[in-house]
Amino acid sequence: MLEQKRGSIINTASFVAVMGAATSQISYSASKGGVLSMSRELGVQFAREGVRVNALCPGPVNTPLLKELFASDAERAARRLVHVPMGRFAEPEEMANAVLFLASDESSFMTANTFLVDGGISGAYVTPL
Repeated sequence: MLEQKRGSIINTASFVAVMGAATSQISYSASKGGVLSMSRELGVQFAREGVRVNALCPGPVNTPLLKELFASDAERAARRLVHVPMGRFAEPEEMANAVLFLASDESSFMTANTFLVDGGISGAYVTPL
C-alpha cells in the first residue's frame, strides 16, 4: 500500500468500544477500545502516504453464533433487542456493505474514523416498552 501510495485498512472493533457493554466483558471491551485507538493513530500516521485506516464498529449481527446463543431463550433475545432502536439485529450482508463502502473510493476522504453500524444503539438509550 505504501509503495502504490493508496490503500484502505479496515479494522473490526465494536460498538462496546464506544459506549461500554450492558454486562461486564472487560477484556472484550478493552481490546476493541485498543482497536479504535490503533486505527486512529495509524489513520493519521499514514494519511499523507495515501493509506486510509478506519475501524468498523458493528452492533449485534445475526450470525450463527448469535442465533445459537438466543435459540433456547427467546426472552433473552427480546431483552437484547429492546436496546436496538431499529428493533432487529444486523444481517451479515449489512456489515459487508459497510466494509465495501470503507474499502471503496466512495470513502476516499475518511481516515482515522470510527464507523458505527449499530442500528442506533450508540445514539440513544432505549427503555423497554
